[in-house]
Amino acid sequence: MRIAIAGFQHETNTFAPKPTKYDDFVMTDSWPGMLHGDMVMSETRGMNLPITGAINSAEAFTDHHQDRGQDRCIDLIPLLWCSAEPGGYVSDDAFDRIASMICDGILASGQIDGIYLDLHGAMVTASHFDGEGELLRRIRAVIGDNIPIAVSLDLHANVTHEMVNYANLITIYRTYPHLDMAATGGRAMDGLLDILSDAEISHAFRQIPFLIPLPAQYTGADPCLSIYKHMSQISSDRGAFVEWAMGFSASDIPDCGPSVLAYAPSSERADAMVADICDRIMAAEADFDPMLIDPEPAVQIALNSSSDNPGAKPVVLADVQDNPGAGGSGDTAGLLKALYHAGAEGVVCGIISDPDFTQMAHQAGIGAHIKAGLGGKSGVADDTPFEAEFIIHALHDGIFTYTGEMYGGGIAEIGDSCLVSPVGAADIKIVVSTYRTQCLDQCFFTSFGIDLTATRIIALKSTVHFRADFESLASQIIHVAAPGLFECRLERLPYQHLRGGMRWGK
Repeated sequence: MRIAIAGFQHETNTFAPKPTKYDDFVMTDSWPGMLHGDMVMSETRGMNLPITGAINSAEAFTDHHQDRGQDRCIDLIPLLWCSAEPGGYVSDDAFDRIASMICDGILASGQIDGIYLDLHGAMVTASHFDGEGELLRRIRAVIGDNIPIAVSLDLHANVTHEMVNYANLITIYRTYPHLDMAATGGRAMDGLLDILSDAEISHAFRQIPFLIPLPAQYTGADPCLSIYKHMSQISSDRGAFVEWAMGFSASDIPDCGPSVLAYAPSSERADAMVADICDRIMAAEADFDPMLIDPEPAVQIALNSSSDNPGAKPVVLADVQDNPGAGGSGDTAGLLKALYHAGAEGVVCGIISDPDFTQMAHQAGIGAHIKAGLGGKSGVADDTPFEAEFIIHALHDGIFTYTGEMYGGGIAEIGDSCLVSPVGAADIKIVVSTYRTQCLDQCFFTSFGIDLTATRIIALKSTVHFRADFESLASQIIHVAAPGLFECRLERLPYQHLRGGMRWGK
């Protein structure tokens, strides 16, 4: 069986002012740069990516049958894989060029039996609310209706009727932090192979009428934990299974929000599974609480905690509204200012993205002092640079090797970076980078020689992914609502395109 595989990932924050361009998909950042042909397989091998899991499942299928002397194998045809850091609308130029590469690659592949796509599910382009639905429409225009397509999506997908109708099967991450990305791609490939083996499959789909803030989408605690546990109990991966996308609240589109999707041998079974999970989500609406605290009281709670429990694990302050992984600028200074003015000690803070600052630091050198404004340059409302004199402790080339469970073994390339402190507050150490990146791995601190167990407060720019590598270090985790482009108090967002009847905020 000849199966074409491709990936095109973007999570679009329509409230972010900077568009996402073609070059953003080409560049290497926290994930690999744009990959073509065989590099799709060679450069993603061993990583926790959906396309890696899909490749592994296809290879396992071939190995299984060859070990038994059976002439059944999968011939994978890798076309393209790319992603861009979450941000504003995807430009028409970027979308059209990449979609054309995928469609042209399919045409050039000759006879194929199926297609696997590694997509996100929350892509919004300058011309299309539903980027993935439009991509699938274009692929269907090329291949017709008879070749099956399997798709894996992010847990934060805003799943649309078009996606469901154009794809034969969709699988969705079940963990946040996303520890099961590869497993989700593997499920999609397994489902595609079942379809190619003439398995009977029906589906059911329903959208939920309220939004869930991202900090409340953490799957390691209730209400999400209990719902996912029940999902696993009523699912059997290769026969009947149910998927839940919690939505991406920063995409102002009619289909924004959670949804439930199920596949089963009969439509009755699929309908029943969707109804079961939707009822549980609806009953838990009031429990999806992001538990946000403003910067000053959050810092005071952290200071009191460390004072009352000397020698205890550090408190983690999550700057959830300036998460580059959700389209944040990564440069706001609200939480840093609150720490500085409170006289906090034993603090590490990161990652603040400021290319001008890092350039000055590298030109000045280790041990030098520079006067500059740090961060606050992206025009975020109520945010300004942190003005101070800084001492430069260390410089870094910005190439970091992930060590945590989520991205372990992968490489982040975030440009020239540095470790600095404000003069007079040397016990506040700040990691600054050239390019935006979510602080979800200890490597961004430990690579500078920082012993995180010896700190009192860890302030980082992430919403939930940081928990995979930092939660075990923390005595307490606090969601801080400092200014940022990723507003988590949803009632403050100027939504214009949500479908009628949607609810959000308290």
